[in-house]
Amino acid sequence: MTDDALQFTEIEHKFIVNSQFDLSGFRNTLAGLGPTRTTTTQVQDRYFLTETGRGNRFLIRHRYDTELHQLTLKTLEADTEIRSEINLDLDHEGGDQQDAVDAILDRLGTQWRGSLHKDLNAWYFADMEIVHYHATSDTHALTCVEFEAIHAPSVDAALTTLRRYEQATGFADAPRATRSLPQLLFPELAAALEE
Repeated sequence: MTDDALQFTEIEHKFIVNSQFDLSGFRNTLAGLGPTRTTTTQVQDRYFLTETGRGNRFLIRHRYDTELHQLTLKTLEADTEIRSEINLDLDHEGGDQQDAVDAILDRLGTQWRGSLHKDLNAWYFADMEIVHYHATSDTHALTCVEFEAIHAPSVDAALTTLRRYEQATGFADAPRATRSLPQLLFPELAAALEE
């Protein structure tokens, strides 16, 4: 399997952390691992469940922030460790194209939509992206750390990379979340997907 075979595959682990999580210590640990770049930003993600998405188990995400403007298809798996993710970059120069995205998805039969905001810290490595974020919807909030293996030649190599970074940061034995962030923050979405 080559990089191209995994180009539409996301391989990640998500951990929910509590308010006592030592973000400062985590930052120091990651700095010691030598990230190529770090960033702090605020993100707005809007999720859509269409008629087709419900039947075929996927959500559409519209993301607009200072770095990215994307429309993404993310599959809904029993475990989010390995799932399809297809990103379509939108024109960032034109600003947030929320109205056009809404119009397209409404034509595709939107059955549910939800918005969330993230205060996000990210660390980028040659083979890994690590993010810490606090995510909020209108009614729920949670804080997570996600490890996403990138540029791996195979699923096994990606899982090995995840384990290496989790070991280095103290997450190796922590229980991970297996549901997607929208399912965790929007109980009505989780319930609709179980019908």
